[in-house]
Amino acid sequence: MANADLMSRSCGTGNPIDDCWRCDPNWAYNRRRLADCAIGFGKKAIGGKNGKLYIVTDSGDYDAVKPKPGTLRHAVIQDEPLWIIFARDMTIKLKVELIMNSHKTIDGRGANVHIAGGPCITIQYVTNVIIHGIHIHDCKPGGNAMVRDSPDHYGWRTVSDGDGISILGGSHIWIDHCSFSQCTDGLIDAVLASTAITISNNYFTKHDKVMLLGHSDSYTQDKNMHVTIAFNHFAEGLVQRMPMCRFGYFHVVNNDFKYIVKMDFKEF
Repeated sequence: MANADLMSRSCGTGNPIDDCWRCDPNWAYNRRRLADCAIGFGKKAIGGKNGKLYIVTDSGDYDAVKPKPGTLRHAVIQDEPLWIIFARDMTIKLKVELIMNSHKTIDGRGANVHIAGGPCITIQYVTNVIIHGIHIHDCKPGGNAMVRDSPDHYGWRTVSDGDGISILGGSHIWIDHCSFSQCTDGLIDAVLASTAITISNNYFTKHDKVMLLGHSDSYTQDKNMHVTIAFNHFAEGLVQRMPMCRFGYFHVVNNDFKYIVKMDFKEF
């Protein structure tokens, strides 16, 4: 069924993304339908729609070069498309950043999944990634270590920034219904000519530099960046970059900004 047809079947939430898949009471048996529900510049991100279901059963992160089957790290580095779900509630504390391969969906629906307390997610020069329903917080820098990014390759990683999600040269990316807070650097940063991105229905709180879109004022390759930011909640405890946009084209629409800015006034 076409994306437009799915979104026209509203079940009353008023949110076109949620109306697309929540109308089905048996959505858990048709998880890949989510891939038809994105809007905006990232609407063609299919993630692992055409792949097998991979169930994460182990919350550990033991070896970044030889990931253990059943862990999230083992799932995301595979070359084949995968739709990744979780066997139960879990908190995943990564030793080094999680380097994703193309055509992957991380689908947290039905479980309470946190990626927290260590380095977090990197989407670097890959395409078609969906991340849905994950709590990402307290992310720290990590690196100066060997990290595998595919079954056939691993390499040396210098120290990461401590972002919640870093998108570097990525395309067709959709981040939806996740929560973000208290990371060392940005909550979501998209740089180095990343494009075709939708960031929707997320909850941001308790952070300084929330979202950076664009590498630097001199990196003109970002002029082709296309990013949609819609239906997000920018909640209490945020300071700046909601978002900060440099070169490119941006939709910033139907977001809820509910933060408090404290200002001190002096009498002259």
